[in-house]
Amino acid sequence: MLDPNVAGFHDARTGSIQYVVACPQTRECAVIDPVLDYDEKSGSTATTNADMLLDHIDRQGLKLVWILDTHPHADHFSAARYLKSRTGAPTAIGEHVRDVQQIWRRIYDDPDLPCDGSQWDRLFCDGETFGIGNLTARVLHSPGHTLASISYVVGDAAFIHDTLFMPDSGSARADFPGGSAESLWQSIQDILSLPDDTRLFTGHDYRPGRRPALWESSVAAQKAGNPHVAGTSREEFIRLREARDRTLPMPKLILHALQVNIRGGELPKPEDNGRRYLKIPLDALPDAVWG
Repeated sequence: MLDPNVAGFHDARTGSIQYVVACPQTRECAVIDPVLDYDEKSGSTATTNADMLLDHIDRQGLKLVWILDTHPHADHFSAARYLKSRTGAPTAIGEHVRDVQQIWRRIYDDPDLPCDGSQWDRLFCDGETFGIGNLTARVLHSPGHTLASISYVVGDAAFIHDTLFMPDSGSARADFPGGSAESLWQSIQDILSLPDDTRLFTGHDYRPGRRPALWESSVAAQKAGNPHVAGTSREEFIRLREARDRTLPMPKLILHALQVNIRGGELPKPEDNGRRYLKIPLDALPDAVWG
């Protein structure tokens, strides 16, 4: 089995990890979960993170053949559309993004939003495979954090985003619209059924205790050291996860980011004055904890 070369890039502003996953034989690569920079205080956008990924790809002599998202993110804007404009590489996400679009079309009162996933070049279904050079990537539907969440299993590596974090940080929240702690538990079990030496690459690290940012663990390490799964039953996990989620404020960018990310990273079209505007619905998440 051919295994990928993996480079991770931590965005300190959002705690997100972006990945460049490369075939060591052909030098073709995929980017997973790229970040488009956004400052909510000034309304400014930038492409610093995305350009860093492109610089890495150029320095390593790689060719970008896929731009992949694991789900529509609630804490950062996706740079998928920008990277496609720079490289022409196709974009992809899981097919259940259509369900997420339906939820957020109602929240944003946006009847003109197409909810068919046409904003991406490809929608992956559970178990589907595709190539990154000579690497075979397999899609694993991993709902719970969102309805649309997927993991990418590439050789000995799995990109699991908002399911499990590093073992010292537990699991992801499951209280967004369409989320489910019960579904998240099953998704985690599917991930932990991979071989023990599978490298697991998470989508966020919030540096507990101010330790350096980390993003790679293994199935064996998660089984042994993650308190949300080690020796924990399904019922205990659901109870723990739901109780914890009830104490968490919403991500500060959720209402900003989802209107961009359900469009595949496309920013709102400029209005007559040439400016783009975000639409923030008031009282759309009435049960949210105030942060």
